[in-house]
Amino acid sequence: MTNFQRRGATSNTHVGREFEEGAKVALAKYGLDLVSDHKVSVGIASRKKEHAFDLGSEDPKVIVECKAHTWTKGNNVPSAKIKNWVEAMFYFYMAPTSYRKIFLVEKSVRKTNNETLLAYFMRTHYHLIPTDVEFLELDSVTDVLIPL
Repeated sequence: MTNFQRRGATSNTHVGREFEEGAKVALAKYGLDLVSDHKVSVGIASRKKEHAFDLGSEDPKVIVECKAHTWTKGNNVPSAKIKNWVEAMFYFYMAPTSYRKIFLVEKSVRKTNNETLLAYFMRTHYHLIPTDVEFLELDSVTDVLIPL
């Protein structure tokens, strides 16, 4: 049986929660006091439903999706994870335009060409990215936020 959990982690959920907490702390350094599981009404036209974004705030209006995904052990694209990223872009697209939208991911560099997973996503999925989304990478070694 193949194990798709990150090496050394209790679970993928645990990795994601820890990353969200680190992202929350990193964004607080820039004056964004955010709460977890921030709910916003999203949808197409008048058909709306609440969606819980990983982090967010009503004052100022900010929503954040956090992803702690990395290249696979063999430096391949984590295809199933990238589909989650596309879904996040769709939720940003359906969110009210009054919100600042931040997509924050763990910095993961591909050994074969030094491209980050976020740079790869932006290069290959540009046609699915709303124009008002901001992209940040969090370097887990330095705890520095890097805008892309």
